[in-house]
Amino acid sequence: MRSVAGSVSSSTFALVFSDFKEITKAKLALSVLFSSIAGYFLGAYQIDFYEVFLLAFGGYCMVGASNAYNQVIEKDLDALMKRTKNRPIPAGRMSVNTALAIAIAMTLMGVVALYILNPKTAMFGAISIFLYTSVYTPLKTKTPLAVFVGAFPGAIPFMLGWVAATNDFGIEPGTLFMIQFFWQFPHFWALGWMLDDDYKKGGFKMLPTGKKDTGTAVQIILYTILMIVISIMPVFGFTGRLVLSVPAAALILVCGLVMLFFAFKLYEKRDNVAARRLMLASVTYISVIQIIFVIDKMLS
Repeated sequence: MRSVAGSVSSSTFALVFSDFKEITKAKLALSVLFSSIAGYFLGAYQIDFYEVFLLAFGGYCMVGASNAYNQVIEKDLDALMKRTKNRPIPAGRMSVNTALAIAIAMTLMGVVALYILNPKTAMFGAISIFLYTSVYTPLKTKTPLAVFVGAFPGAIPFMLGWVAATNDFGIEPGTLFMIQFFWQFPHFWALGWMLDDDYKKGGFKMLPTGKKDTGTAVQIILYTILMIVISIMPVFGFTGRLVLSVPAAALILVCGLVMLFFAFKLYEKRDNVAARRLMLASVTYISVIQIIFVIDKMLS
């Protein structure tokens, strides 16, 4: 009997843990943490692993809270879409009150952890939650400008790491912010292109023209070019302590041109396969260039 009870208990825990990962979007949160920690390594004069832990814990809490609030607000719309109908709330595995309690608890823990680092980091973390839940989320069903608004909280993590390391906001974290800001447009519009039919079921307006057309593809190309320009700007020496060697800048330029190639392919093909390839290229791009930035700093 004990083994049966133990098996049921462990199975229940696995389900609860799985739902927690889903309500906080664990994979997305971890990718955000990667950006934050990369920003910390770039800004820090020396690595303090206690600070890295606080940044990782606080950052996960802030992203997890944003996602939980989002799923509470959009629970009825999530039930309409194939991609989201099995999320914990629309599927009935988690109550709204439980999700809200998780979101509030994670907000408080996240703000406290980031405040221990320094007040500026906590402030930017709180701003990102507010913009994501109170501005971006409601706008998604009203206007394609939601993606522009959502790019602000989405661009904070890379910058946040630098601020966590230095307690300072200047040209360096501003540049990191702009890199991730411009990156989000081709990334999310490629995702929006792939999921357009599903998004329409929920009433979401994610593409800039509202359609999978030439206009959207052209805007994706333009924002990709802007992203490439901002990404290599530190090589010219006017972004303060944020610098790039010529070989590192050349590598980042090549990565950007690969992504631009996939953006042109989407313009040419205008189908979901091309959109998926661009989306995957964008995910690879942002991770790889952050690694290049960090390695280049360590080698210099």
